[in-house]
Amino acid sequence: METSPTTQKKFRWWFLLAPVVLVGGLIWFNSSHPRQEVYTVQRHDFIQTVVASGRVETPHRIDLGSQITAQVLQVPVMEGQQVSKGQLLIVLDARESEALLAQAELQIAQAEAKLRQLREVDAPVAEQSLRQAMVTRDTVRSQHQRQQDLFKRGFIGQAALDESQKNLEVAEAALQVAVRHAAGTAPKGSDTALALATLETARASAAAAKARVSYTRISAPADGVLIARQVEPGDLVQAGKILMTLSPQATPQLVVQIDEKSMRHLQTGQAAVASLDAFPEQRFPAKLVYINPAVNAQTGAVTVKLDVLKVPAEMRQDMTASVDIQVASHPQALLIDSAAIREPYSREPWVMLVSNGKAEKRVIRTGASAGGQTEVLQGLVQGDQVLSAQSAVKAGERVRVAAP
Repeated sequence: METSPTTQKKFRWWFLLAPVVLVGGLIWFNSSHPRQEVYTVQRHDFIQTVVASGRVETPHRIDLGSQITAQVLQVPVMEGQQVSKGQLLIVLDARESEALLAQAELQIAQAEAKLRQLREVDAPVAEQSLRQAMVTRDTVRSQHQRQQDLFKRGFIGQAALDESQKNLEVAEAALQVAVRHAAGTAPKGSDTALALATLETARASAAAAKARVSYTRISAPADGVLIARQVEPGDLVQAGKILMTLSPQATPQLVVQIDEKSMRHLQTGQAAVASLDAFPEQRFPAKLVYINPAVNAQTGAVTVKLDVLKVPAEMRQDMTASVDIQVASHPQALLIDSAAIREPYSREPWVMLVSNGKAEKRVIRTGASAGGQTEVLQGLVQGDQVLSAQSAVKAGERVRVAAP
């Protein structure tokens, strides 16, 4: 059957227009369906870490100050200097303290002399006076008895008898005084006790004065580094004022603040890898040794401390450090990029799965997250491809996957 020229001409037009229509359709499809980047679900060994930053600290610092008010004479050390235990750090004017010590030592000598006089002179004299008083009393008593006999026989009058009675009373009184004096000077007597107390008071004053003299020389209580110095020769320092701060030689610690949401993952003894912000390429091992049971109400963070197991030579007090604490290890875990998960903190996190060229909403169950990856416990299999959470593609729409 032959076609007319008109029909042949129409076929030729359709033949020429078909590629144009096809190309135009492809351009329209590509413009309305741009290629989408996807994340592929894969299996890898997964180490969950908690990342935080903090500062280098020694377990404690020692603030050094003066215990007396005095003028500074010498400061033979500089800030940042390594010092040894017992090394002299500050010398204060000791003239007043030394004068007080000399006065206290003189008081000791006086108290000791008084006690020696009591034992070597007063006590023997008191004992002798007691014996003499007893003899005198006995003599006067015998005389009084004779006077009484003479009075009864009428040889003497009343006046003589009264005089004899008076002499006896005086002798009795003198004996009582001698008894008390001898008792006071005895080893356990009141005079001896008072002398001993005076001596002990003088010794205590001397000890206080000696301590005050020692306060004029401030020494390092431990080996360490002077990290602060706020005193110069000629300064008049007050008692209690901090003059220097010593960082003792000890295992440095990293003190970091961690969000309370990660607190459930932390346990003492967990290994960590840290680095100083000033030297980020140098990483060193650490170990979690302390977790503060309290949470900061303002920041919602918990303070943890890590021992530095290998101290870098560049480490200094108060340097900023970054820490990765290994809290769990999952061999061959099913992982997905965290950027693909939508509503990650809801009860039903989900992803937009690419299935047969179309987008499909898929609810998943997630596990641990670290380093931008999240463990998938349910909902996906190895090799699945999912869209970024930022993609605007809706469920049911066709998806053009970008080349890897």
